[in-house]
This record gives sequence, structure tokens and C-alpha cells, in this order.
Amino acid sequence: MVNTSSSRDYLSERLRDLLASYPDAREIRMFGGISFMVNDRMAVAADRAGDLLVRTNPAHYDDLLRRGAVPALMGQEKPMGRGWLTVPRHQLDDDAELAYWVNLGISSGEPIGGKSTAGKPVGAEAGNLNQQ
Repeated sequence: MVNTSSSRDYLSERLRDLLASYPDAREIRMFGGISFMVNDRMAVAADRAGDLLVRTNPAHYDDLLRRGAVPALMGQEKPMGRGWLTVPRHQLDDDAELAYWVNLGISSGEPIGGKSTAGKPVGAEAGNLNQQ
């Protein structure tokens, strides 16, 4: 079994690869996790256990729960609200699934149905997620 810091670090490496094409992407360590900022907004974070915290558009919250995300919690019992979800690490083994959630976090501040201001989606390079 993989220990939690290794799980966090593994997910962080995958996130770095996905976000490499964003010149304004940066990471910040906080609360035992590693947060990834795009366009000066936190998009996603790898938490201690290797789960993915994702910023979401609250209008899509219920649909995203049905896709397999769970409500994000601050601490043990305090929900973070409809703008945040956690995707359990066992659901992130597939690169395309991880790219889906990362794109969701990047585009979460955009109007529903609006044009993307964040650039091309991550993982859009003919199936090679590591290509820049």
C-alpha cells in the first residue's frame, strides 16, 4: 500500500505534467496538500491522501456528485460548500479522468456555456497528456 505523502506527491507530479502548458500555473503548499493555481485562482489541489480537491461551478455540483465526486470537507465535518468537491484517488487512475477534473477546476470561474478564457484544455494533445 502506498503511504499518503507518496500518494499526494504522485498526484502532484501528474498535475504538474497536465498543467505544464499553462504559463501562469503555479503551485502552493498549504494545509498538508499542494494547491495548483491557474490565472491566479486555485483550480485543484492534491491532498494528503492523494485525493483531488476541485473548484467547481456550483450549478454543476449535483451532476458532479453523480459522476463520483464527494462533498469537500474542511477538517473532519465542515463542508466547504457547493463550489468545491473531492475526487477520491481511486477514481483518478485514468489520465483522461484526471484531465477532466483538472479542466473542470480551471474553467470553474467561467460563465456556464461561456467561452473558455483559460486556453486549450489539458490533455487535449492527441491523447498524450505529457506533451506541451
